[in-house]
Amino acid sequence: MADPPARNRLRPPDFHRYCLPRIASTSASPYPRLRMDFEKKPITGLKGSVPGGAARPTRSAAAMSHEGERLVSAGRLEDDDAVELKLRPRRLSEFVGQTKAREQLKIALEAARSRGEALDHVLLFGPPGLGKTTLATIIANELEVGFQQTSGPALQVQGDMAAILTNLKPRQVLFLDEIHRLQPVMEEKLYTALEDYQLDIMIGTGPSARTHVMRIDPFTFVAATTRPGLLSSPLRSRFGILLRLEFYSDDELRWVVERSAEVLGVPIDRDGAAEIAMRSRGTPRIANRLLRRVRDYAEVRAAGNIDRPTAVAALEMLEVDAHGFDELDRRLLRTIIEKYDGGPVGLNTLAAALAEEQDALEEVYEPFLIQIGFLDRTPRGRVATRLAYQHLGIEMPRKPTLFG
Repeated sequence: MADPPARNRLRPPDFHRYCLPRIASTSASPYPRLRMDFEKKPITGLKGSVPGGAARPTRSAAAMSHEGERLVSAGRLEDDDAVELKLRPRRLSEFVGQTKAREQLKIALEAARSRGEALDHVLLFGPPGLGKTTLATIIANELEVGFQQTSGPALQVQGDMAAILTNLKPRQVLFLDEIHRLQPVMEEKLYTALEDYQLDIMIGTGPSARTHVMRIDPFTFVAATTRPGLLSSPLRSRFGILLRLEFYSDDELRWVVERSAEVLGVPIDRDGAAEIAMRSRGTPRIANRLLRRVRDYAEVRAAGNIDRPTAVAALEMLEVDAHGFDELDRRLLRTIIEKYDGGPVGLNTLAAALAEEQDALEEVYEPFLIQIGFLDRTPRGRVATRLAYQHLGIEMPRKPTLFG
């Protein structure tokens, strides 16, 4: 039988679906948003799972839940955001501490302003609660440009990244928190945007697929992470300014407490501020949190004025001691000393003895104790140091030697 005439042949029902680009307009962007066929939902069932990529390691839910329950945790609590927004300095001259990072940033900002260009991309890394988000907002304020904030876990599909980048104004600051949790596919899309200020978009699939290059206005990308080791080398190389934030000294924290008390309208003397600073684990976020709790105590028990006796009484009631330890820290040290003769004791055994998750011990309890020398992490297990014995008022046993 002869083939039917060409005009009578029917096109496949999915011809328009697969062979023509699909464009959907959006009111949020001056450009039409390109709906891309590679926008697939992430694979479920994996922590940090990505579409078509390897799983990115994330913090366990147990560790984050335990951190959120502690008064001396450096992570954000529910009531921190609203207060921190009020307490954050807006200019670099108001920012306390981080002398090296502040000096480097000051020179870079002045140079960028004099040239009228966007600042080099900035990577801020260090423990939580030290001011990474504050510095990002200060950069935008000093440059007198717009500020947009997002986070790595919030970006789920590549269209989200394209929409954010194409909406940026010239020299605007884009702040990405927790960049170590950014999906690898998203990370690769950032490379050309950071280096060449352009975005490569694949439109369609199959034989009719084509690449569209979208130009982006020069912008400043500021990223923050608490785990810089998880960033790939190609991503780190895109940043021109890398700033590590260190823990604050007691004197620097006292200035932070006094400034926050002035903003909140809380009467406080130098000794009271120093007492709060000494118990804040070198972290401004914890210092501001303790200040709010001591303020509550002072308003009820001490006519609203914070001096050293009032601060000591309030912090003892909150079970925060002179080193910034809470009851959980002391229980961990006491368990190692009293039940296991100071160690070494394995992580599994210690977690069972404390009825805690292993991830919570490793990520929440141990880091600060190790940093200030109260706990050693050895190949054989955890060991309490001489400082731990002295702090708890327990005599350190004499270790047997080869000659007795």
